[in-house]
Amino acid sequence: MPSMLRISTLAAALFCASSFAAPTATEAENAEVYHAIKANLEKHLFELPPRIQGHYGIRQYRMTGEVKYANAALVDLYAVTEAQAFYACNLDKKDFIINEANKAISVLGKGPRAKARKKALKPFPEFIFYTDVLLRYSSRINEFDLTGPCHEQLVETLKKADLKTGLTDEAMIKTWAAQLINYVYWAKQIGVGDYLADYKTAFIGVYPDNKDNQLDKKQYRNKLYGMTHFIFAASEYYQHNVDAKEFAWILDHFEQNIDRILKDATDDIIAEVGISFLLAGQPDNPVVAKTQQHIVNAFDKKEQIIPSPRGNPDLVMGEHRNVLAMMLLDWPEKLHKGPHLATLKATKKYLPKQVKAK
Repeated sequence: MPSMLRISTLAAALFCASSFAAPTATEAENAEVYHAIKANLEKHLFELPPRIQGHYGIRQYRMTGEVKYANAALVDLYAVTEAQAFYACNLDKKDFIINEANKAISVLGKGPRAKARKKALKPFPEFIFYTDVLLRYSSRINEFDLTGPCHEQLVETLKKADLKTGLTDEAMIKTWAAQLINYVYWAKQIGVGDYLADYKTAFIGVYPDNKDNQLDKKQYRNKLYGMTHFIFAASEYYQHNVDAKEFAWILDHFEQNIDRILKDATDDIIAEVGISFLLAGQPDNPVVAKTQQHIVNAFDKKEQIIPSPRGNPDLVMGEHRNVLAMMLLDWPEKLHKGPHLATLKATKKYLPKQVKAK
């Protein structure tokens, strides 16, 4: 055998061996960024507010099934239980709902998006109380397989409330698309109404694909954010997979528009687009690899975090973005429900007195 042929054959053999013996560069980069973000967040986790600790711990429990994350969820449970006790147990007080709704509106902020949201809420200010307060807290407690204080009073109030008008309003969809689909699934989750078909029809009416070229960057982001949350909410936030056929209208849009998404969307939304395919059982879709590469490129090695669009490395502001990145870069073979805190040995003795197992 000629020497050049022998060298080429040897090189080919070595290449094949190495390709099976070690992960690809992209896989190695994914793992490096995942572990760096995880180490950074968990080093500082106790410094973060209860809501942020809970957000991280709940998602890591659902990704890993590791009981050590259940106590972060328990911290969150104490916070939401106290909140529900205040709001749900005072529903019969005169003017309580409208006064609390106005308080919720007043803290939305002063920026352009906040102003647009305030304007959208003017015809039905109580909507924010019913959804972003009552539904938010009760659904979180429900996710832990528990019911909270004054639960029956809360449910009866929500059954009587007009949620459909706010959920299907064009101005609301243009400013709250992702939040509205959360409210839709939360309402269904705790048994106070099924608005899914109404909201889907309204959402597509506001954001038909054939008018995407008329959307500016902010409105396109709002559309994308709403679309990812159809899938996320249907999975009960990463507790189980979703039916790819049911959400083909979303997945097809992401696949056909991935170049624009990578160019115009935020890192949070780009990570969510990739996770949408993972939840639909399509890890080999090219969109997943493209979004993973984008997230790896966005990682700041000095700060050991993916910073905000303006470069802010603050962990409180950035936990949402970075836990999404972790999920995208290290998706598990199996998702885990809960945590069901009343049945876990680590947490069942420490539940708030105002909650009870379902």
